[in-house]
Amino acid sequence: MSIQKNKTTRFARLGRAMKLNFLKLLRAPGGAHKVSTGFAIGFGLELIVISTASLIYLVFYPIVRLSGGSLPAAIVGNVVGKLTFLPIILMPLAKQIGSWILPAHSMGNGIVHESAWMELFRGNWSALSELLLGGLDILAGMSIFGATLGLISYFVVKFFYVRALKRRYERRLEKRHQAATSPSTAVLIRKPSQS
Repeated sequence: MSIQKNKTTRFARLGRAMKLNFLKLLRAPGGAHKVSTGFAIGFGLELIVISTASLIYLVFYPIVRLSGGSLPAAIVGNVVGKLTFLPIILMPLAKQIGSWILPAHSMGNGIVHESAWMELFRGNWSALSELLLGGLDILAGMSIFGATLGLISYFVVKFFYVRALKRRYERRLEKRHQAATSPSTAVLIRKPSQS
C-alpha cells in the first residue's frame, strides 16, 4: 500500500509562511515602535539588495541597531520582501524614476543593450560607463521605492501589532474571568521539598 501525502498548493504554503513570519514578528522583543521600525528597515533594504549586488547586507545589522529597531523584526521584514518579489517587479519603474532623478547620467545613450557586455569583453571600456550609469538609475529608483514602502509598512505593521496585542490581552482577561467564575476552582498542590 502506498500512502499519499496531502500536497498543498503553493499559495497555501505562501500563506502559511506569511502567518509564521507574522507570529515571529509578534513574539519579537521590544514594543510596537521597535518592532515596526525593524520591519520597515528590513523591508525597505530588501528592495535595494539586487541593485547593490547584495552588498547592503554588510551594513544591514548596523543600520538596524543604530535606528533602534528590532533585529528579528528586520529579518522578518526582509523575508517578507523576498516573498513578495517586489524588487523584481518594480525594477523597470525604478529605472525610469532613477533616470528622472539623475538626468545627467542618461546622456542620450538610451537603453543599455545586450551587446554592451560583449563590447566590454572586447576591450571597449566606454560600455562600462553605460552599464554602471544604468545601475545608478536603478539604485536611485529602488532607494525611493524602499523608503516609501518602508514608511508605509511601518504604519501597517504597527497597526496590526497593536491590534494583535489587544486581542491577546482580551483573550487572557476572558480566560481569567472564566477561571474565576467557574464552580471548580483549580487547586495547586505542591510537592514537599526533599532537602
